Amino acid sequence: MAIPDFISDLRDSIGRRLLFLPGVSAVVLDDAGRVLLNRRADDGRWSIIGGIPEPGEQPADTAVREVYEETAVRCVPDRVLLVQTMDPVRYPNGDACQFLDICLRCRAVGGEARVNDDESLDVGWFPLGALPPLAEAALTRIGLATADRTAAWFQPPREVPPAW
Repeated sequence: MAIPDFISDLRDSIGRRLLFLPGVSAVVLDDAGRVLLNRRADDGRWSIIGGIPEPGEQPADTAVREVYEETAVRCVPDRVLLVQTMDPVRYPNGDACQFLDICLRCRAVGGEARVNDDESLDVGWFPLGALPPLAEAALTRIGLATADRTAAWFQPPREVPPAW
């Protein structure tokens, strides 16, 4: 995965220490109810599409940009699925990051699914009953995207504050 310039600049100052970053992921569905997935170049695993917003970029714009950059599919976000702080990760180069993921359900509106950058090894549409092996986080997001619900999911507070 390419490291955005603004993160490289931050790393020059903070080194490999934990960096808390926004992230945007997208569950893209077509008219047949299939899910768009990419097989990531960094770890070889199938995943939903995602990335880091550029400074000042809105999450919906990030989803549209990342989906197109990685798959050549054009999409329109239609609702927030989930907001969740993910577990910290340490990359092979030693960088530590933790992402606050904003996941959006998106509807495909054009383009042919194909590898469109160097971040993907493969790209494809998958019926819900024939998904490749996916991380639990991706399965959760796909489940939320295909469920009959309109409210976004979030981790409930650990403690309810006392009444004012």
